[in-house]
Amino acid sequence: MTRPLIAPALLTLAACNTPIATQVTRDTARAAINPIVAERLPGVPIQPATDCIIDNASADEIFTVATASATGANDTATRVVLDVAQRPNTIRCLATDGLPVLFETL
Repeated sequence: MTRPLIAPALLTLAACNTPIATQVTRDTARAAINPIVAERLPGVPIQPATDCIIDNASADEIFTVATASATGANDTATRVVLDVAQRPNTIRCLATDGLPVLFETL
């Protein structure tokens, strides 16, 4: 599937507002968030950080990241990810879920 087809498909799927649509949108956002975390937050365990960002992002932010990544608007996705990563609840999540993973790798 090419990028021009992904964005309309996400819009259609997200409009369904079903658990499957929500999961597909979250998975698409997750695929966009992983490389941003790897690049912009070096040393932070990617999986826990991505989970914390997804869990603390609004539905609109998740959709924005998923859509931005599908259309190639990586600056938009990066901005949203970094904004969510700076929130107190996200930082607490990273401390709780990310630090143990980081310490295991040392």
